[in-house]
Amino acid sequence: MRRALTILTGLALLSVLALAGSALCGSTGCMLPGDADPVIRLLRVPRVLAAFAVGGLLAVAGALMQVLLRNPLADPYVLGLSGGAAAGALIAMVGAIHLGIAQDGAAGLGAALGSGLAMLLLFALVRQPLRHLPSAPFVFGHRLILTGVMIASGFGALITLVLSLAPDAQLRGMIFWLLGDLEGNRYILPAWLALLAVVGWSVSKGHSLNMLARGENFAQLLGVPVVRLRLTTLCVASVATAVAVTVAGTIGFVGLVVPHAIRLVFGNDQRILLPASALAGGTVLTLADLMARTVVAPTQLPVGVITAIVGVPVFLWLLSRSRA
Repeated sequence: MRRALTILTGLALLSVLALAGSALCGSTGCMLPGDADPVIRLLRVPRVLAAFAVGGLLAVAGALMQVLLRNPLADPYVLGLSGGAAAGALIAMVGAIHLGIAQDGAAGLGAALGSGLAMLLLFALVRQPLRHLPSAPFVFGHRLILTGVMIASGFGALITLVLSLAPDAQLRGMIFWLLGDLEGNRYILPAWLALLAVVGWSVSKGHSLNMLARGENFAQLLGVPVVRLRLTTLCVASVATAVAVTVAGTIGFVGLVVPHAIRLVFGNDQRILLPASALAGGTVLTLADLMARTVVAPTQLPVGVITAIVGVPVFLWLLSRSRA
């Protein structure tokens, strides 16, 4: 308990520092709250809060997927939910252009519907294997990954079709959203509610998830309802990913790198790993968004570009350390 409190308190302090620094600094430079209070309060603070919530959701979803599939290289986007959300958002944007309505609200609604459709397809395709293969983790994991890859491929083709038919004037905005867009977000409260709910459920099931990580047969012997826990974990990770994509578009590497790094540093106890991943993921995406706003200021980069540029070498370094 003392170790867990020390780790989580340290990460919480880092999160507060990242939130404060990102709120005070941006494309126009760093300033004190009294210097430009409307800029900080109306523009930077909502964006910072959205970045932290999205980063936390992606990191927890990645940690849950890695436990569920017993694979430290699993990623929350492996299920195709990001592709469904992206396809839904782009279709809604094109429809909003033709109808002459606001694109921001339409994109959020389309992303939610698209991720919901992808989730329904995933559950429909893996429902029977989940029931009939309660003690075959490798068959379950492989089938789930293959199902997600096929769903993602289908939605990827749909995204390409929509982009090829989109008006040239709106094409840049669509691509910017696909690469991660935290500007002008109006879904901060739902994102934070989802983050608190996901972290709360994860902590309450930490002991059972520890048993599941050691093997399905071992967990069953200790009385863990493996099939129900699998379904619930899959649902929670799917909802977390869907909410994150709906809020900010497709942002890669956070759900892959952050849980892997936390596991290497602090161990594989899910009672510590899951809340620590939420704090670290929020901090990482907040700092990545700060870099996106300041590296080539006043031009703002998509935050997904920053996470990819930084995430690739960091993950390769972590992978070399884990093999060592």
